[in-house]
Amino acid sequence: MTDSVYRRILRLAEKEVSQAQESLSDDLAKKAKAVPVIFEPEPGKELVADGMEPDLLGLFSGSSFPEALADDSAPPTVHLFLENLWEYCEEEEPTFIEEVRITYLHELGHYLGMEEDDLEKRGLA
Repeated sequence: MTDSVYRRILRLAEKEVSQAQESLSDDLAKKAKAVPVIFEPEPGKELVADGMEPDLLGLFSGSSFPEALADDSAPPTVHLFLENLWEYCEEEEPTFIEEVRITYLHELGHYLGMEEDDLEKRGLA
């Protein structure tokens, strides 16, 4: 992937995450904005060595809410793997934007304590 393509999809992803946060209720938006979002091309070697798939689209790490308020050891973080998302969407911009939103809300759901079944029922799996 060229540097200019990555910068373009990064801008698209940042904008979509911001819009997703703004679309939430005030209470949820406040919680969402408190969780950093890290945009990376793909999972790092350490994550893959720990058993994560190299084509992973997103990841929530750290403690879920409300445990995160009391736990100093692992701050909550959402990771979005942009090159993987771009490839998954076959380099189609509208599909990429939609998948960034779905993946972000999926990982945010984990922060809020939702399990895979809960996320699937909400169309976020």
